[in-house]
Amino acid sequence: MANNKLPIQESKSLGMAKQYLGENVAVVMDRPLGTNHPKHGFVYEVNYGFIPGTKAPDGEELDAYFLGINKPLDKADGICIAIAHRRDNDDDKLIVVPEGVTLTNEEIMGAIKFQEQYFDTVILR
Repeated sequence: MANNKLPIQESKSLGMAKQYLGENVAVVMDRPLGTNHPKHGFVYEVNYGFIPGTKAPDGEELDAYFLGINKPLDKADGICIAIAHRRDNDDDKLIVVPEGVTLTNEEIMGAIKFQEQYFDTVILR
């Protein structure tokens, strides 16, 4: 997991993700809460999806964790409150919550650890 003393290197996905901080975004869930990852088999402990109409460096839409609702969702609108920045992988993720929900960095990392434990991830705001 993250060593917060390392400097943050600007990556393509981080540059893209930064424009969404504080913005209202629509997230389409391609991996709702409780579904299995198609290749690695772990279970998604939160809703996970993408921002339609975007294109991240991996060629897919920009990914997002949708936190703050503990039931499977097909799609949802919310505020991007943070970025899960992967220092060892140019595939950053937006952290999106329903309006009015606040989470600490520790709460965010606790919620997304099921997947981010495999990367050197830090939360940026």
